Formats: sequence, structure tokens, C-alpha cells
Amino acid sequence: MAALSTHLTETELMLKNYGLTTAQIYYHMPDYKNVLNTFVWQEYDLAPDYHRLFQFIEFWQANIEGPLHSVQFTHRIQLSSGQWRNVVGEFTYH
Repeated sequence: MAALSTHLTETELMLKNYGLTTAQIYYHMPDYKNVLNTFVWQEYDLAPDYHRLFQFIEFWQANIEGPLHSVQFTHRIQLSSGQWRNVVGEFTYH
């Protein structure tokens, strides 16, 4: 289902119950193993599986030299299909 989401707008993703997932990634610097650095990743993803987040973590482990220390993330659904309605109209303010 992650491949499907790449062709949808942010609004369409939100209507399909995708939520904004923000991950703060702590990793060791490749040349200085005792130094931690941070990286922030943000993408629309589906809870509770978080396919896109785990794909990114797998990509990191396979391709980035800085070994992961830990990952903290939050997930927030900003809009659900029951909250959205199409309103057509125009208001004129003098």
C-alpha cells in the first residue's frame, strides 16, 4: 500500500487515514563513535504498521554509515473522512 500513497495528494492521504509521522533519529557519527547526532524524518504513514518509517530505517541501516542509536516518533491523524465535507458557496464582505 505504500506505493499507492506516492501518487496521492496530501489531502487524499489524510482522507485514507494516513497520519503525519515524524521521527527523530539518533545515530552515531561514523568517525566519532561517542558522538550522537540527530536527523528528523517526516512522511505520511499508516498506523499501526508504519511501513514507510520502517522502510526508511531499513534503507538507513543498509546505506548510511552512521549506526542507529535510537528512533523516537510521533503519529498524528490530522483529518479523517468523517470530518471532511465539501462546501460550495461564496461569501461577500463589504
